[in-house]
Amino acid sequence: MMLKRLIILFLFFLAWSTQAQEEFLAKQYFKEGQFEKALSSYKKLYIKNQNSESYLLKIIAIEQQLELYNSAENRILKYLENNNKPDFLVELGFNYQLKKDTINANLYYNKAITSLDTKPIYAFRVGQAFEKHSLLNQAITTYTKAMELKPSLNFNFQLAKIYGAQGDVEKMFNSYISLVEDSYAYLNTIKRNVSEFITEDSNNEYNILLRKILLKKIQTTQDVIWNEMLSWLFIQQKDYYKAFVQEKAIYKREQKSLSRLVELGLIAQDQKQYQDALTVFDYITETTQDMSMQLSALKKVLEIKTEIATAKDYQSINNKYIEVLDTFGKTPQTLDLQINYAHFLAFYLNQETEAIKLLKDTLKYNASRLQLANVKLELGDILVLQEKFNEALIYYTQIERNLKNSTLAQEARFRVAKTSYYKGDFKWAESQLKILKSSTSQLTANDALDLKLLISDNKAEDSLQIALAKYAKADLLAFQNKNVEAIQLLNQILDDHKTEVIIPQALLKQALLFEKQHNYQKAKANYQRIISDYKDSILIDNALYYLAEIFANKLALPEEAKALYENLLFNYSDSIYAVDARKKFRALRGDAIN
Repeated sequence: MMLKRLIILFLFFLAWSTQAQEEFLAKQYFKEGQFEKALSSYKKLYIKNQNSESYLLKIIAIEQQLELYNSAENRILKYLENNNKPDFLVELGFNYQLKKDTINANLYYNKAITSLDTKPIYAFRVGQAFEKHSLLNQAITTYTKAMELKPSLNFNFQLAKIYGAQGDVEKMFNSYISLVEDSYAYLNTIKRNVSEFITEDSNNEYNILLRKILLKKIQTTQDVIWNEMLSWLFIQQKDYYKAFVQEKAIYKREQKSLSRLVELGLIAQDQKQYQDALTVFDYITETTQDMSMQLSALKKVLEIKTEIATAKDYQSINNKYIEVLDTFGKTPQTLDLQINYAHFLAFYLNQETEAIKLLKDTLKYNASRLQLANVKLELGDILVLQEKFNEALIYYTQIERNLKNSTLAQEARFRVAKTSYYKGDFKWAESQLKILKSSTSQLTANDALDLKLLISDNKAEDSLQIALAKYAKADLLAFQNKNVEAIQLLNQILDDHKTEVIIPQALLKQALLFEKQHNYQKAKANYQRIISDYKDSILIDNALYYLAEIFANKLALPEEAKALYENLLFNYSDSIYAVDARKKFRALRGDAIN
């Protein structure tokens, strides 16, 4: 009995395998335009599978390719004798259309549409058949009629795609809106499809059209879904304050979570729209009753204010930190804020001793190993700032040991390598960086690779590593916020080591420091020198991208920026900047942004 079952299973598998091979061969013939062979193969398959509509439709399509219209017609009519499938009426009409018989073609198209009177559920099959043959107006009629006959049917998605293909964007938007009205589950799908037609330009005609439709919905209904969609549109346009107005309206209406506002604030911060981000986070601090969220928002406010501050603003930021910590106390709940404050004291107010004391006090908390590791990471950084490298290495190493294989442990190991590099111990730094190249944290892996290449490239060319030692010192000065001294030392490298591999690296580093000083003309000159004089440098994609950013965002020269993004895309397509460059190039060119 067992043997008999095994034989049956084997024969079944053999038959299935043979059919799969035959079908693959038929598809290949069709794909390659060998229609006679494809027709023969599909006929054999159809003989074995008389119920297969897909094989039948393939045979019909191939006969039409071979202009065997009468054969295709007879085949369809024979099928319709025994099957009430109105989509085959469309196939018959299309066959007449290929024969230039438009009267009969339209006759059968209308018969297919009329069949919906008794069975509206056939609309999907009929509509798909019309779409397959690019008969879009008939497909629109099919879907629209079906929804009128049976309102529970919803073909707005299909209609929207057709209207989009026809270029009737207003009807497309309205169909998508109707689809969302029927079910919120479609919202993200709709956003993806709509994003093909809108751009970052708020004056783009499709952006204006969608905005008008959504505003009308907001005025005529109480559903916050339209505020949400309008907020999404404003975010695509980088109009973060307008998005904030909509998100605030949603929150006031629902009185639920502030998480959408938090997300908006983070987006604005990431896009360097700092005033808009501050507006959002200030609102959160004033509105929330949740202490944890309030502290997180206050932390963001202080981070952003520090990011945009000049020296004259430091004291007011310091006062705000003191006020917040006085209000909430120095406790494990405010640990992240205390770490940030210690960083501010050390790197902006040059109060390293006070910063270290603050952090060492927090090590006494009954906090998690991860929280304490963050404290130690900041302590290590401040000790590097003081050039107490060996003490810094102790803290970094403790993190590695206590949180083995974690992202934070890998970051600590990178700090070990960077500290060794600052000290001039390039051999030890390089050995650590080799390990980190395969870090699970992509950011750490990229940083490790960049630093390793810097060391290995210069070590190979300069056995005494004089230029590299100077560059490492300049890098340390930049880390210490001594940007003027760092720029001066980089000038020495550029003057004394004119033909060495360190030059493009020094130019890039100096350009970034010029940007910090808002000296965009000097930064521009450095980037242009890399692009013109060091075409083989691994840093040329960096220079192209950073210079494009200056042209686009600081010097109001969009055409120059567009040319640089295009250069990067075509000549350095494997660059880590390629994805962003593509988006920004298309935005400047006025394309739709996906």
